[in-house]
Amino acid sequence: MAHKKAGGSSRNGRDSAGRRLGVKLFGGQKVQGGGIIVRQRGTRVYPGRNVGCGVDHTLYALDAGVVVFHDGKQGRKYVSVDAVVEPAAIAAE
Repeated sequence: MAHKKAGGSSRNGRDSAGRRLGVKLFGGQKVQGGGIIVRQRGTRVYPGRNVGCGVDHTLYALDAGVVVFHDGKQGRKYVSVDAVVEPAAIAAE
């Protein structure tokens, strides 16, 4: 009867879960104050007007408005939040 000796177990076979990075709100979308716009490692996108940067380089809205992506100097990408003026606020003035 033929036998085959058992092989040793591999030292591979592990992997970590994905970190769910990337753009969470795209240009033209509405955002509330504190809403996360981009999760990133390093500053692939830089904060513009009304956008803050967390300790892990997460970009978030400082005020409610509409998300706008634009290019800056030296090939940098920026994200800003343009405040939206509500029609009811204009009529009240």
